Amino acid sequence: MSQSLKEALAGLASDPSHAADAEANIQRWLNEPAFGRYRPLLQALLEREQWDTLLDSFYRVLPFGTGGRRGPVGLGPNRMNPWTVGTSVQGNIDFLRQRFGDEPLTVVVAADVRIFRDLKGAFPADVDNPLLGMTSVDLAREAAAIYVANGCTVHMIGPGEDRYLATPELSFLIRHLGAHGGLNVSASHNHPDDSGGKFYTELGAQEIPPYDEQMVELVERVDAVQTCTWEEALATGRVHFLPPSLHDAYVQDSSQVLRGDARGARIVFSNLHGVGDQSVGDALEKAGFEVHYVESQRSHDGLFPGVRFLAPNPEYPSALIEAEELAQRIGADLVLATDPDADRIGGLIPGRVAGGPWRFLTGNELSSLVAAARFDGAPPGKIAIKTEVTTGLFSRVVRAAQGQVVEHLLVGCKYIAQVMRDLETTGRSGDVVGDVTDVLIGTEESHGFLLTPGIRDKDAIAPSLVLAELCAERKAAGSSMLDALEELYAAHGAVANVQMPLVMAGATGRQRILAIQDGLRASPPTAIGGHAVTGFADRRDEQGVFGPIVSGTDRAARDVLAFQLGPDCRLVIRPSGTEPKTKIYAEAIVPAGDDIEASLAEADTAARAIASDFVAQALALVGLEMPPAGLHCSPLLDVDQRMEFGNAVLPEAIARVGDGLDGPALRSWLEARVAPWGGDGIGMTAPGVAWWRSQNPGPQWNALDEAWVG
Repeated sequence: MSQSLKEALAGLASDPSHAADAEANIQRWLNEPAFGRYRPLLQALLEREQWDTLLDSFYRVLPFGTGGRRGPVGLGPNRMNPWTVGTSVQGNIDFLRQRFGDEPLTVVVAADVRIFRDLKGAFPADVDNPLLGMTSVDLAREAAAIYVANGCTVHMIGPGEDRYLATPELSFLIRHLGAHGGLNVSASHNHPDDSGGKFYTELGAQEIPPYDEQMVELVERVDAVQTCTWEEALATGRVHFLPPSLHDAYVQDSSQVLRGDARGARIVFSNLHGVGDQSVGDALEKAGFEVHYVESQRSHDGLFPGVRFLAPNPEYPSALIEAEELAQRIGADLVLATDPDADRIGGLIPGRVAGGPWRFLTGNELSSLVAAARFDGAPPGKIAIKTEVTTGLFSRVVRAAQGQVVEHLLVGCKYIAQVMRDLETTGRSGDVVGDVTDVLIGTEESHGFLLTPGIRDKDAIAPSLVLAELCAERKAAGSSMLDALEELYAAHGAVANVQMPLVMAGATGRQRILAIQDGLRASPPTAIGGHAVTGFADRRDEQGVFGPIVSGTDRAARDVLAFQLGPDCRLVIRPSGTEPKTKIYAEAIVPAGDDIEASLAEADTAARAIASDFVAQALALVGLEMPPAGLHCSPLLDVDQRMEFGNAVLPEAIARVGDGLDGPALRSWLEARVAPWGGDGIGMTAPGVAWWRSQNPGPQWNALDEAWVG
């Protein structure tokens, strides 16, 4: 087996060191007693020659992203499992000891609602799998036992309690309790088969470079984990269960953003099976708003059964379909939703046509609306903070209100938190001068907000309350949220922001992502989407806005390329720090005419043309070509799946319809054809079919509609 393993890995790996590292790690997991419970499952993968899975699972140690580790549950150092979490915790303890010396350490530990069921079928179903049924709570208790075995005091939710800590509540509690750090076992809005661990500092924020690299280095040195059983941990008396009164303090802190007594908005809220009902829902109710929950998505269920495509992310309109249906039935004024760890907020507002479709609010529109509300009536000089990929509309709104803006930050709320810390300790951040209490909003386009100084990570309560109050105020005045949004566009220009993420999973995908960045850096395009490139910024440039690179983690975070396309358009590309994808952001601004919707449509068309052309240029650097139908599929699909759809699945379906296959028969064929993709492969490819049908109208293709719509 060893020789066949070596040859198979060498034949797959684009980098010989990856094959060698994978083989060494596989041998370790086969032979060391610590991994004994996983040996039968690993041997089954070897016997069935699942070389792709083995290479990707073992070729490296799962890296830290913007604040910890996140990825698929599985065997090996490049997967989330008790070993990955345990070594991370042990390394975090070593890091805290290095920072605080012999001082007794206290941490707060949280967990989300996840449970691993191998929905993607990554493992043989006929072999005992010790990972099946593993929950985030299980991993949190293992983490707590490690902290306690190393002499730390742990604060966490008690066993059997039907309570969870939202990520922002964890941040608040670390600061409120004076803890030295914290951990949330959560994969946020990722697929149900994923898990993760986000580590926090004594400031309630995620660590920034170069200190995050110091922790990474300590984690990599861990060769043994000092632990005990959960029962032994409890017996020490160092596990303290959090009383409900601390939750009330968190809600009160986030609720300080309310400015009046307008509460007349009827709100539909969905926690998307996560913990948001216990944070945002609770806060809205305590503030006096009328709240209606989406019951099909309310249960705390880590399989996210009531969410389309198993994607519980309020950044996706598909996650809010059930909420919109409820809102229309009851005549609601606003829809709000949170991701599973309740640090992101999404929303819908009624459209112009009564009873018609509701309007999805992008993260950029939410940021601009919340900024306008926060700066309304504020004295000059108050401060707003945003990441580079967040809309330029936000900056225009703030500057029009005579506010100051920090606007070129790297992606990640930890950088917003660092600006808040700089203001707190030095009274300035770059050219912006003030105190942390002058910060009215920090935001990023991915639906994240920081609005109060007592919390230093994304918090969904505060922006939800701002939006709910704004909605109530508009309703009382005979206006609407859509009026509020269109007034911003009318005053500052019709701004369209389009994101086209490209998922590229596995070791091969990672190599593609890096090769795209290297190719663009070496030879930047001179034109994108018909626009000349008038400016190019590589955020790794040590002569640029961020100065010298201070660590490897800093270098990774600064893998951001920005292209200016004249005065009104721009594009940014960066690899994700938490998911196997590269993210492409395009922005276009056009003057707002009398018809705001027409102006926005014009801007959106321009931004999509820029993004689409850039996708083609980027993929060409790694020898790939995305067919148009694949480009229009859900970005949740891998690039290879989108290409397979456009190049094979759709042409095969068209040919079968041409041969006389009807809709139901085509549906059966289709279900089998895309089953290996996991999730709702049919639903995720439906937009590609819709695009193709728009280009090829005619009743002869009705079977395609029947097959994809069902």
